[in-house]
Amino acid sequence: NVGWQAGDRWLLAMPLARVGGLSILTRCLAARATLVLAPRFDAAGLPGLIEHERITLASLVPTMLALTLDAHPGWVAPPYFRTLLLGGSAASPRLFARSRAARLPVVVTYGCTETCSQIVATPYEARFDAEPWGCGTVLPGAELRADGERLQVRGAMRMHGYLGEPALDPNAWFDTGDHGRIHPDGHVELFGRRHDLIVTGGENVYPAEVERVLEALPGIAAAAVFGVPDETWGQTVAAALVADGTPPPDATIVAHLAAHLARHKRPRAVVWVDALPVTAAGKPDRGALGARVGELRGLKA
Repeated sequence: NVGWQAGDRWLLAMPLARVGGLSILTRCLAARATLVLAPRFDAAGLPGLIEHERITLASLVPTMLALTLDAHPGWVAPPYFRTLLLGGSAASPRLFARSRAARLPVVVTYGCTETCSQIVATPYEARFDAEPWGCGTVLPGAELRADGERLQVRGAMRMHGYLGEPALDPNAWFDTGDHGRIHPDGHVELFGRRHDLIVTGGENVYPAEVERVLEALPGIAAAAVFGVPDETWGQTVAAALVADGTPPPDATIVAHLAAHLARHKRPRAVVWVDALPVTAAGKPDRGALGARVGELRGLKA
């Protein structure tokens, strides 16, 4: 999809213990291409590193990209930087808009450890306007189908099986557990990862959908939506919010949510935080938000 060009240099700033980082190493080895290993991810130093090392390709998760753009307002990617692979979690419309302003060529990807990284990606030709493509189209060699909303995959890139369990049938479909839709034009829309799903009163809520709505409201820089155990509903929806300047009043948030989301999807309580917690891979750490449950307060219309 992305291909190789003379002089390509791929930045590895992700953990090698994760398949997203490991796959950068393996593809560079297979292509005999240059890999530039960053000692760690550093949002403040990333643009300088790209320019100093003349990086042409890099892989980040959305949180890493947002932190980099926060640290460098007005930064514009150099013309030789030709692809930013963006995956691991959902990117918001606001992040896409900021990427376009920075002239970043974004290729969105979707995959999982069991498929040795990506199986879906934005077409390279659409890298300056990736948002309409969802998480992309199925890459050559992979097959993807939706059983209801459950995405299933098969192909030579799929694992043989889990350690200590019987090997999988080579022709069997593997249930990713992730939820999404394959549109008639072939682009794939990811609703949410399996471990993120909130079930409230028997209804499914995908945090990424709610987060996109919240982050579209002026005054909210970032949002992380998570489930809170509830005896009546099983779970209720809550959100941790990062302010962009002056936080919007509760009434404004409630009205905005009511205009864009069904009732069961609307957060009932929120907590304002200085920054959202992230995992070692740079993804939103929803599990860590459970420690903030005691700080949640109900939204007042």
